[in-house]
Amino acid sequence: MTHEFDPGPVAGPFLALAQAYPGAETYPAQSFRVEWGPIFHRGRLDGSARVLVIGQDPAESEDVTRRILVGTAGHRVQGFLAKLGITRSYIMVNTFLYSVYGQQGGEKHKDDAAIIAYRNGWLAALTGTAQLDAVIALGALADDAWGKFKNQAAADIASLPYAHITHPTAPESASGGDPRKLATGIAAMLANWNTALTRLHPLIAHPDVPGPLTPYGEKFAAGDYVEIPEVDLPPGLPDWMRSPADWAQRTGTTAAAKRATITITIPDGS
Repeated sequence: MTHEFDPGPVAGPFLALAQAYPGAETYPAQSFRVEWGPIFHRGRLDGSARVLVIGQDPAESEDVTRRILVGTAGHRVQGFLAKLGITRSYIMVNTFLYSVYGQQGGEKHKDDAAIIAYRNGWLAALTGTAQLDAVIALGALADDAWGKFKNQAAADIASLPYAHITHPTAPESASGGDPRKLATGIAAMLANWNTALTRLHPLIAHPDVPGPLTPYGEKFAAGDYVEIPEVDLPPGLPDWMRSPADWAQRTGTTAAAKRATITITIPDGS
């Protein structure tokens, strides 16, 4: 059996960006989990991407796989892209290179010049090497990140079709564990996504899988979560790390222990 994999940022402008990534001098440890290292991207770095997705920050599963958006948010985004006919031709980067620590960490540092400058380096490299059909921002911080880049980008980049959509896990964050609030939040999010899909679908000039748009209902249906492709991850990772199973959790009885510990559990049947 032949396995596809992503070698990472090993060529072109991305090699230099990976070699010169900032650390705690730019991302203070009080607000970012710098001890888990930077997570750069997921998707195509070879210029074939047609859609750019900007996320927020890496979580537990991303720290393990060394690629962004592979947990619940990633599977939901993968389904969103599939509705646009995009199954492979995408590239994803985050607003922040490291996982945010604490509720206000991202908001506190969204205007930091050094963070903006490094992120803009990635966005310039991606928009300069790929013929993009659209840009999608997940949540308010990602929207802010694209706005800051767009303001200093060339006119053809600044005018790319763009959608700011509700972050894929915003309903869980806002529901406080209340099932009714969660259901209401998911319905509102999917309505927001449908609006973006309706606008973007006709503008995707080079879909991987052409076809009509099938919008979301009021809740996620079978097929709306799409598994992360093997080609997006480093070589040799087990298949279950690409599944929607919640296999990585921060654990510990103190804040310090929880910050330092990720417990990995292989899903049943894997």
